[in-house]
Amino acid sequence: MLITFAAVSPAASALRALVVFADGWEAGLPPVLVAGAKATRFAGKAGQVFEGFVESEGVVSRVALVGAGKAGAGFADLEKAGAALAAKYRTAGEARLVLDLSGAALAAADVASVLLGLRLRAWKQDGYRTTLKAEEKASLAEVVVVGAGEGAEAAWAEVSAVAEGVEFTRELVTEPANVLYPESFVERARQRFAGTGVAIRVLDEAEMKGLGMGALLGVSQGSVREARLLVLEWKGGAEGEAPLALVGKGVTFDTGGISIKPAGGMEDMKWDMGGAGAVTGAMLALARRGAKANVVGLCGLVENMPDGNAQRPGDVVTSMSGQTIEVINTDAEGRLVLCDVLTFAQREYSPKAIVDLATLTGAIIAALAEEYAGLFANDDDLAGKLTAAGIATGDKLWRFPMGPSYDKMIDSAIADMKNVGGRFGGSITAAQFLGRYVEKGADGKQTPWAHLDIAGTVWSDKPGATWDKGATGYGVRLLDRLVKDGFEG
Repeated sequence: MLITFAAVSPAASALRALVVFADGWEAGLPPVLVAGAKATRFAGKAGQVFEGFVESEGVVSRVALVGAGKAGAGFADLEKAGAALAAKYRTAGEARLVLDLSGAALAAADVASVLLGLRLRAWKQDGYRTTLKAEEKASLAEVVVVGAGEGAEAAWAEVSAVAEGVEFTRELVTEPANVLYPESFVERARQRFAGTGVAIRVLDEAEMKGLGMGALLGVSQGSVREARLLVLEWKGGAEGEAPLALVGKGVTFDTGGISIKPAGGMEDMKWDMGGAGAVTGAMLALARRGAKANVVGLCGLVENMPDGNAQRPGDVVTSMSGQTIEVINTDAEGRLVLCDVLTFAQREYSPKAIVDLATLTGAIIAALAEEYAGLFANDDDLAGKLTAAGIATGDKLWRFPMGPSYDKMIDSAIADMKNVGGRFGGSITAAQFLGRYVEKGADGKQTPWAHLDIAGTVWSDKPGATWDKGATGYGVRLLDRLVKDGFEG
């Protein structure tokens, strides 16, 4: 969607939208519009929309009022306002919407919030739908912003980079597994990052085997699709400064392997690469806005399939770190992918901190539903920065405990550890597993690390405030804000 700024409203504009607040929303509006809005119980609540028609100098024009809640309520209500306009007018037959902010007195950051909500809610994957009726097809192609005030266009330029990252993540998460698999994920990243300044490095199976990544390759061995390790390097900070490492689980389809999943709902497992999708989208956002930090994104890309060569329950694999793993359940595969990527990230880049994201456990959905992602960390400062970033963006996190008593649950009788810990505390024992792969730095201290279990937040079966049913793009805004507030110099 094209979003532009103008000093005055285009002469040929057919649809105009006004942002109003719950307190005194009627001020300055034509009486006929106020009367019509009141008749429909419009009160300026966040996300409420009323549409009417007004006449001026013999010309009848279409006007929409969109509520932004109470003045000063915050970014969430402003995003809801923009998103409500997108939801109502995306397929309403209008090609252009004029967003008139001249009476709203919004700060530059507030304008950007309205536009972010509008753009994110307008995104939808319709590329595979060939029988849509004319009235179901997207018509809204342009939004012209007038009366925005000083600094609004510059604020939007930065926020639009984040919007692009969210959209790219949604695209990746939405694609079916016959289209998006490790090799094609890499090629799509190459295309999208061309000209951004991000350096791309790709390791194939032979290179990973040479490095001893037996855990990751064990997951991949049942698939005809070869695994890949995608590395994205952004150097926007001081030369030679250690980077922040972002690690993503990228299981492009997860059957469960030999421990096969039930057939019902298995189609959803195309989004088991949501962690890798979030990392990739966040790296695009950082590059587009020119983040002043060194950040490396690493995505372990595999497909988990149950053919005659597939990994078996009871197999023992050796990870890149040298630690051995008894594979009790081949459907607990994400941690096997992540552990080798974590080791590679530390030994190759000596990062100042690591954040991994993964659609790792069903247990996290049982605990938090779709409202929060789970946060596990060995460092209170990093956990605090992530929690604050979640509050600031709406990508919410809830911290869980870790400790030696949970660690005992994954001890194995024949190997260094097993990949599942029993019926209870599944999200915690998964985090404990990953924690065994966080190494000590040159100072003898463990590298600050956080694990985000995002299984309940990357996909939604119903529309949300700023997304339609499907991929949410969770994690991009969170990581971008983490970098902006906690790692940019």
